[in-house]
Amino acid sequence: MSEEKKISKQATSSSNKDDSGTMYKKRDKIYPRETKGVFSRLRNIAMLALLGIYYGLAWLQWDSHQAILFDLPARKFYIFDLIFWPQDFFLLTLLLIVAAYSLFFFTALAGRLWCGYACPQTVWTEIFLWFERKIEGSRQQQIKLDKQPISTAKLTRKISKHVVWLIFSLWTGFTFVGYFTPIRELTTEFITWNLGPWETFWIFFYGFATYGNAGWLREQVCIYMCPYARFQSAMFDKDTLLVAYDEERGDPRGARKKGVDPASIGKGDCIDCKLCVQVCPTGIDIRDGLQYQCIGCAACIDVCDEVMDKVGYPRGLVRYTTDHAIHHEASPILRPRVIIYAAILLLLLAAMAYAIVSRNPVGLDIIRDRNTLYNETPMGLVENVYTLKVVNMTDHKQTYELSVSGLPESKLLGDYKNMQVASGEVGSFVVRLQVDPIVLKRPSTAVEFHLQSTSQTDLAVTETGKFLGPLVQ
Repeated sequence: MSEEKKISKQATSSSNKDDSGTMYKKRDKIYPRETKGVFSRLRNIAMLALLGIYYGLAWLQWDSHQAILFDLPARKFYIFDLIFWPQDFFLLTLLLIVAAYSLFFFTALAGRLWCGYACPQTVWTEIFLWFERKIEGSRQQQIKLDKQPISTAKLTRKISKHVVWLIFSLWTGFTFVGYFTPIRELTTEFITWNLGPWETFWIFFYGFATYGNAGWLREQVCIYMCPYARFQSAMFDKDTLLVAYDEERGDPRGARKKGVDPASIGKGDCIDCKLCVQVCPTGIDIRDGLQYQCIGCAACIDVCDEVMDKVGYPRGLVRYTTDHAIHHEASPILRPRVIIYAAILLLLLAAMAYAIVSRNPVGLDIIRDRNTLYNETPMGLVENVYTLKVVNMTDHKQTYELSVSGLPESKLLGDYKNMQVASGEVGSFVVRLQVDPIVLKRPSTAVEFHLQSTSQTDLAVTETGKFLGPLVQ
């Protein structure tokens, strides 16, 4: 190996190691600076709204049940007035497709809006940071506290912070389980410490997952674990809104006195205060260009605008813009990609709404006896045997009556007048249909089975079956 190659190999090896000689650089803790501004207020509103929905909906009652409840043992899923069953599983598939296309649409339109304002990791990290600032102080105070030697005051603050984090995390886990076990019952069980093993497991599992992700991992979830950061570029184009630094206006950077014209000292508008780095929750420098670590929270916009106001320069050195716009090119908001995503999303939403509105809470499946084509009775009638599977997707026990049409003078025998099916159950009933062979015009005749609830006139379903008979001479 040549000396030149040896030096190159040593340089590459040393660049992958930190000062301790390990292969990977040790994580430097990020202390995000608190910001105030338009986008900070929007993030706080989103955080409070989403946390309010999460913690509040579990306690909301609707009629005689919890407004949102996924009752797995009973296989009932309550969402306000609607009751869903395992038979409605296709709606969950449709919901996931809608969620995926929503992500595509909003990402193509305005970048990582989800990450910056609505992602659970962002929302819970924000509230954990708020707790941290209330207990340990501002960014500078936190850095100073971490550098101090162990003392009673330091331990008190640190322990207090983690206790608050743990309590909040366990409340989060408790609320999560409250969407699967009625939360009022769960509260009674918790107070009396009569929780079931699975309820206990999920409260602590979800609680400690929240504590670990929002309290310890924070930006590492976004940078290393979240797959969205890796494939977001596939949904970006040069007309996608993103947080960007105006390099043409800001460079060359440098400190200067307030009110100094940057052109007079040969510099740009950026005073190189590095506050945009200090407020970033993932610790990047937005001035280095678009990076996958950027979650689009716009904290750097707020703090930069604040600095521009203080030095007397126009706002917008860091702003929401597009690649085309920052290079003084036309940048249309409505473009083919966005229009196609919007059209598909609207169609999916319409299809989902129609599927929910038109879903019938009673199901009927007709299974004709396949062992014989037909039977001939001693009276000379042709008979077909059917097994009916009746699904009751209402919240109450139902009694149904069956009738048929399509074959004149047909005779229905079996349990067809008092078909009782419990809520959420599938009833199985055997019926026989007899008809005079004279009325049969063909070997296979369509016949309609009408199932009607005896207590609800609007609860009915009609399905078509086949009646087989002898060949017509």
